[in-house]
Amino acid sequence: MIGIVGIALIFIMVFGGYIAAGGKLGIIMKSLPFEFMMIGGAAAGAFAISNDMAGIKHTLKDIGKVFKGPKWSPADYRDLLCLLFELIRLARSNPVGLEEHIEAPENSAIFTKYPKILTDREAVNLMCDTLRSASMNYDDPHQVEEVLEKRMETNLHHAMHSTHALQAVADGLPALGIVAAVLGVIKTMASIDQPPEILGKMIGGALVGTFLGVFLAYGLVGPFAAKVKTVIEEDSHFYQLIREVLVANLHNHATNICIEVGRQNTPGHYRPSFSELEEALKEVKSEAA
Repeated sequence: MIGIVGIALIFIMVFGGYIAAGGKLGIIMKSLPFEFMMIGGAAAGAFAISNDMAGIKHTLKDIGKVFKGPKWSPADYRDLLCLLFELIRLARSNPVGLEEHIEAPENSAIFTKYPKILTDREAVNLMCDTLRSASMNYDDPHQVEEVLEKRMETNLHHAMHSTHALQAVADGLPALGIVAAVLGVIKTMASIDQPPEILGKMIGGALVGTFLGVFLAYGLVGPFAAKVKTVIEEDSHFYQLIREVLVANLHNHATNICIEVGRQNTPGHYRPSFSELEEALKEVKSEAA
């Protein structure tokens, strides 16, 4: 919602200020389709050249993050801590019984309690792979932490591709606007014998290209890239929480301590209170009893 409000504010302030200052939209509206065809088309072509099909799909999909915001809510972080609590407790009390849950999480009675988390393939694989490694005596906490850190760095780098692609387009738009403006000047120079009022309109139309390139770069595409980056970084905290809890588990801390480590490492605006989490864990224990 805030993204839509921001876009509306940009258009209202820019064009409203222009009109309030005595500007006329006629010349802009007349030139806009042709200028947008040149600038937008060139930007789209450059975007296609610099990305493969997977990158293009990834970027177009991530544009939705501007309006949807982060994927995970405070309730999801609480549910994740409850899920990790159940898995760690089972791993310590019945390691053999844990295997059926981490080998087929989609059929697990534990994972299916948390359908939103179950739909995130990376989060589920991160938990299952780490717990599976621990069951194979691959239990050096520092080594596991390093492996998890590298894995998450790789995932974050891949997720950030869309922000780099959008920022590259934003960086190129002002120059493409100049290209469109130069073409407009060339057109104007070919009509140099026309009266000043006609030449003035033609020069104004050429300058629309410069305006459009800068406006799209700094008013829309650049902010889109920044917002997508912010959302991706926010969502990455969810996976970092998984790492913190599972590494604490490998240090053989008590289960409740492992979960508290995760809670303390959750960003403040997502972190459940101690009493809220305690109540949720009591419900988990009562269901398992």
